[in-house]
Amino acid sequence: MEEVNLNITQHRNVHRLSIGEKEIILVGTAHVSRESADLVEQVINEENPDTVCIELCKARFDALKKKDQWQEMDIIKVIREKRTSLLLSQLLMVSFQKKIAEKFNINPGEEMLRAIALAELKDKNIVLADREIRTTLLRTWRKMRFFNKVKLISEMFLSLFMADDITEEDIEKLKEHDVLDMTLRQFGEKMPDIKNTLIDERDQYLAHSISHASGNKVVAVVGAGHIPGIISNIEKNNEIDIEAISTIPPAGLWGSIFGWGFSLGIIGLFIAGFFNSGLHASLSMILSWSTITAACAATGAIILLAHPLTIAAAACSAPIATLHPLIATGWVAGLAEATFRKPKVRDFLDLKEDVMSVKGFLRNKITRILLLIAIVNLTTSIGTFAAIPFMMKYF
Repeated sequence: MEEVNLNITQHRNVHRLSIGEKEIILVGTAHVSRESADLVEQVINEENPDTVCIELCKARFDALKKKDQWQEMDIIKVIREKRTSLLLSQLLMVSFQKKIAEKFNINPGEEMLRAIALAELKDKNIVLADREIRTTLLRTWRKMRFFNKVKLISEMFLSLFMADDITEEDIEKLKEHDVLDMTLRQFGEKMPDIKNTLIDERDQYLAHSISHASGNKVVAVVGAGHIPGIISNIEKNNEIDIEAISTIPPAGLWGSIFGWGFSLGIIGLFIAGFFNSGLHASLSMILSWSTITAACAATGAIILLAHPLTIAAAACSAPIATLHPLIATGWVAGLAEATFRKPKVRDFLDLKEDVMSVKGFLRNKITRILLLIAIVNLTTSIGTFAAIPFMMKYF
């Protein structure tokens, strides 16, 4: 590659890079900052670039342009495709961003909307430079350990309470961090796998997209937290393996081995109880397992005030689902709740506002189902480990 020259202009959030005859102007923004939106508009008007790159993927682009996209969601399909954790994570991030934006009377992603509108008005090329959000979250999720996943969801749920104490000065400080990453970056040091997939890989992807954009002058609008990484990757002149960081890894082999191994181990205990202590002991072990896992699953459903038949479905499925790694009790409960209390059009229309508070999360049938799945899976997991000591006393 050609030599890269870097120049930081008089504005601390505008950076110029030259690659041969191509000039790249990086504009670092906070996704809910009024000042950032004004700066983006100013730079595009003054520079009149050939191409405008935006830190969006197609899914996030559609979310900004199509405000009613939630109305098209099929919650039952989401459950069957095992995408509930992914959707819940996205809704929690949307909630945090919208609360900040509403407090300071600015649309989330306004700087992106202005960049898109200006580029379309001036008939410029638009490049959606970011990796697909689904790929980013799934790569992050697949590399996390179980307890880190629980911690992640807990931290993100707590973010529903965080926005009330944020001042406008704090908002401008967000230019040091991309808002999409804010709720995760704070414990990135504790979970390097999150930082790598959520931040570092996206820096590489953005750097590649921006440096390969068409035209001699390119303006790139990105979260300010990504600026150092983008500059570093462009300056290295290294070819980035886009295919490698765009692939969703399969579910971990060790996770599958543990899942099947755990199930076979429990069944082995039932068999060992039969040969060691007789049929009565074996049946007592099976009864203990069934009773405890069913009770814990039902407790999770009761916590969310699920439909009585949903509670029954969770309880009945738990003893079997806990012995089959490809079935989760939470999914059964979620499908039952979606059937007995099917979300209405109003729930989809209200979703954007309901994600703004804990009360809204619990009131909306869509978010309630997502929380139900997560909590029932958690309480059932607790039941599987709690049942083992009770089984062992029959040996």
